[in-house]
Amino acid sequence: MFKIFLILIPVLFLFSCQPKSDLVVLETDYGDITIMVDYDHAPKHAENFVKLVKQGFYDGLTFHRLIAGTVIQGGDPNTKDDDPANDGFGGPEYSLDEEIGLKNLRGSVGAPRIKGPANPQKKSNGSQFYICLKDIPLWDRSYTVFGKVVNNIKVAEKISWEPTDLYNFPKNPIYIKRAYLK
Repeated sequence: MFKIFLILIPVLFLFSCQPKSDLVVLETDYGDITIMVDYDHAPKHAENFVKLVKQGFYDGLTFHRLIAGTVIQGGDPNTKDDDPANDGFGGPEYSLDEEIGLKNLRGSVGAPRIKGPANPQKKSNGSQFYICLKDIPLWDRSYTVFGKVVNNIKVAEKISWEPTDLYNFPKNPIYIKRAYLK
């Protein structure tokens, strides 16, 4: 009995040391993007993102901002209405405190700050997210990174090269058909 106990202690220790993470899949017409959510470095943002995925919040939203080869942004519920002028300004009517620490590297998934000059706390929008398609060190101390793309970064890159207007809004909608936990 004592031998079994001695064997179980290291096994239990190994499992308890494993970082918590979830995989989120974003289904698009261009293919699926898989994101690993990082609870260790940005627990509030990770929990919020997964909660919204489970609620179906992102289903049917669009990527509303594209900068070719640099970044794509989505998660704004305003993209479901007929007014493109309000795209990029919506959210779930709450914000998240900053959890700055991880770098904005290629594949990083982060939360944009609330728009406007009155945000010295660097609070994040409650639902919007971006995917970095290259390293953006200028953003490292300003935006919370809460995950990274672990499969199909090429899909996000392809989306980024779609035609946009002068404000980086896609000329044709690019839908997140469905977001779900894998």
